[in-house]
Amino acid sequence: MDDKKDDRPLSFSEMLQSVLAAAFGVQSGKNRSRDFSRGKPSHFILLGVLFTAVFVVMLYGLVRLVLHFAGV
Repeated sequence: MDDKKDDRPLSFSEMLQSVLAAAFGVQSGKNRSRDFSRGKPSHFILLGVLFTAVFVVMLYGLVRLVLHFAGV
């Protein structure tokens, strides 16, 4: 029964958790080995690019907001 659980692909939340952990530079060895054994590289690349784009847009918006309130 545990073998079937180990063979299933990663869920979206598990992949998102791994991408966020990679962004902050913290990842347990257990999760890293899980990602390499059950995850698809294309999914991690797509989520990583998407996360980076959202992060950059949020930073841009935050800077624009601060500059607006500063009167610049």
